[in-house]
Amino acid sequence: MKSNIINSNTKAYLFLTLAALFWSGNFIVGKAASTFEIPPFSLNFYRWFFAFLILFPFTYKEVINKKGYVFENLGLFIILGITSITIFNSIVYYSLYYTQVISGILMISTIPVWILFFASFLKIEKTNLFQIFGVILSLTGVLFIVTKADIQLIKELEFNKGDLSMVIGMLSWAIYSALLRKKTHPISQLALLEIIIICGFIFLVPIYFIEMSFGNKIVFGLPFILTLGYVVLFPGIFAFLFWIKGIDIIGANRSGVFLHLMTIFGALMAIVILGEKFMFYHFLGAIFIIAGITLSNKSKKNA
Repeated sequence: MKSNIINSNTKAYLFLTLAALFWSGNFIVGKAASTFEIPPFSLNFYRWFFAFLILFPFTYKEVINKKGYVFENLGLFIILGITSITIFNSIVYYSLYYTQVISGILMISTIPVWILFFASFLKIEKTNLFQIFGVILSLTGVLFIVTKADIQLIKELEFNKGDLSMVIGMLSWAIYSALLRKKTHPISQLALLEIIIICGFIFLVPIYFIEMSFGNKIVFGLPFILTLGYVVLFPGIFAFLFWIKGIDIIGANRSGVFLHLMTIFGALMAIVILGEKFMFYHFLGAIFIIAGITLSNKSKKNA
């Protein structure tokens, strides 16, 4: 019995580590996409369109057989699709047009704290005073990054719109992760992912055409093909499957801790590949974020 638990945990840790690595790479590729002026919402549209096509042959029979269950829980699946597929991924690509990968990665690293917060708010689990302080500390860290610790910038309210939109993205993903653990679904991870993709993709369609109407069109060259290939397969399919599987094995709260690896993976890749610099306001933000995460996790263990 003990051996089975260890093996299950090992599998979960591997799945979640790979998910964090692939998602970190998504930030790097997303930043590269901005340099090639690949429209962010269109990139997200094609990412999930092809992910849907790839999964379709393996999932359509199960989805059809479970259509009664799907329609019974359609509201939940729509929210999961909008928060993860429509909002979060679009926001990440849009934000990287205007902000550093390091800034985005640091803000995303606060998601485990926000998962605890929303899990409590949605009455999925109870909260406590330590968790509240953890949220406050993490939010302070995010504010240091968004304001770049510049009082003058705060007075003039001239914030980087990429940083501000990334805040929306991190809250959206936290809601998705909290809701994902609300109930166990009697369907496979592949089918669940396909359903979430479909629900989120429906809302991407009008956004895609709106972006095109502003003259932001995809140039189907090698940069786009390589970018699309990575975002479809690795952060699009594999990372989502690994994340869902990891949560299924060890739960959302324990899984959320693995998102911290994105900070390490992402920052290292941004510095080595993109030549970004770790600024002082990144340092200040990281201290408060780490303090908030540590306090939240400690409170969970002691509760």
